[in-house]
Amino acid sequence: MSENINKSEELIVTSKAIEKNHVGTSKISHFVRSTEFSTLIALIALIVFTMIMNPRFISVYNLQTLGQQWAMYALLAIGEVFVIVIGGGAVDLSLGGIAAFSGVLVSMFIVNYNMSPLLAVILVLLISSGWGLWHGLAMTKLNVPPFITTLGTFAITTGLSEVLTKGWPVVGLPNSFDAIGTANFLEIPASVVILIIIAIIAIFFFHYNVYGIYFKAIGANVEAARNVGINVVWLRTITFIFSAFLGGLVGIIVAARLGEGQPDIGSMYALYGIAAAVMGGTALTGGIGSIYGALIGAGIIVAIWNALVMIGISSLWTNVILGIVIVAAVSFDVLRHRKNKI
Repeated sequence: MSENINKSEELIVTSKAIEKNHVGTSKISHFVRSTEFSTLIALIALIVFTMIMNPRFISVYNLQTLGQQWAMYALLAIGEVFVIVIGGGAVDLSLGGIAAFSGVLVSMFIVNYNMSPLLAVILVLLISSGWGLWHGLAMTKLNVPPFITTLGTFAITTGLSEVLTKGWPVVGLPNSFDAIGTANFLEIPASVVILIIIAIIAIFFFHYNVYGIYFKAIGANVEAARNVGINVVWLRTITFIFSAFLGGLVGIIVAARLGEGQPDIGSMYALYGIAAAVMGGTALTGGIGSIYGALIGAGIIVAIWNALVMIGISSLWTNVILGIVIVAAVSFDVLRHRKNKI
């Protein structure tokens, strides 16, 4: 009994430490000191630099293209925040494979089986969530490291995409489906509208709901969280389901945007999602994360990609430069949290 009380006190202390780390004397002063603020400043500086180098950066067409790319990476990053924050070395490496598989599957349902686009989308999102359920149960019930299960799922889904299509894209999608990836509402891409809806829901549950506290508590001290009655198995599983759901959603959006189901997309999706989350202040050790920061981090990745194009640097350098930025961001994250522990 006394051990449980000690564990409870430990969780409370941990929660207060997290709160102290994230809540300052005022919201403004806290924000200025936060990782989100420094990331936002970096994003603004990058945007201003690109605008100076090439004024076409702010053209409506380019901004819409940026918005479409941002929506995809931001959705992936949101899922990664939920997974990473629960700790235990959790990370979702399956997102690219799930996206490719979902895009192929939804295209085949619609084109080959004459399924209505709405029913096909719902069915594919359920299948995508099923991959997340497997990841969560493998971690919580079988104690298999998420790195292994999600990497395995990436290989399986990527392979299935190639097997089902024999390496060829699935073409012939109707315009009603393509609108998911190509339509604009008041000049805002439909994918951005979808992102805004998902982001609002994620922000509410992560930052303004008791479940957000539970997620962070699990990542900070899983044993203490378990001993005070938090359902660790269920909540950890939920995060993987949500991440896989978003991976499937991204695959559907990409298929709609391209007008075909491509089996070879997504090889870098998980890396971009993780990088955006970490740049936005999510600690790889768990317990600390920010949806706001993930949105900004995704913006930086897209801005770097677009800046290279705008200033005339070959797109072949994109992954090289992004790789350097990712390594730098992760290194900074490790040093920052090591400093906080001193």
